[in-house]
Amino acid sequence: MDERIIISDACVAEGAAWLASANPKFALALEATGPLPLRRRKDGFEQLLSAIVSQQVSVAAANAIWNRLRAAKLTGPRKVMWATEDDLRACGMSRQKIKYAKALAEARIDFMALRDAPTDQVVATLTQVSGIGVWTAEIYAMFSLGRADVFAPGDLALQEGARILFDLPERPKEKALRLMAEDWSPWRAVAARLLWAYYHVAKDREGIR
Repeated sequence: MDERIIISDACVAEGAAWLASANPKFALALEATGPLPLRRRKDGFEQLLSAIVSQQVSVAAANAIWNRLRAAKLTGPRKVMWATEDDLRACGMSRQKIKYAKALAEARIDFMALRDAPTDQVVATLTQVSGIGVWTAEIYAMFSLGRADVFAPGDLALQEGARILFDLPERPKEKALRLMAEDWSPWRAVAARLLWAYYHVAKDREGIR
């Protein structure tokens, strides 16, 4: 695999400088945001289980459920596979999320192999699991695997950030934003970091809800 991997703040800075030189709008955004965060995470089963736990609940609720799962030692694939529905429900998991967690455990994904797989293959492998959509798979590739050229156009904050930065008449849909992002290759993951950061700056400045 010859895809660039983001491993340090220097990688992010290099990508940000490339984007700023390629597009004056990104240069303006970078002036507003300052240096961008690395945002690397561990890879593996726990990261995806955590993503399932976080679906459609507040950050506080997700953290509470996750802390209960950890306390019950139910964050590994074997433990999740062997746990009863009552065990998982006691930690705050809904019936649907229990189903997704079990599906993830039973998928027996080779997470080591994903480190060297092309991004398209990573997304294809992960989205075969019930409960893991394209957005979750792309976020995993971006932050857990450090892929420099992956984007998550289904993300609402990225769509809104792009709308504000590029003065678009409306928030771009996933397909349109994916097409726009092709111009930001080979640093699409840094463009995502910049758009997220810019969205937060603009939101504070303009009081966007």
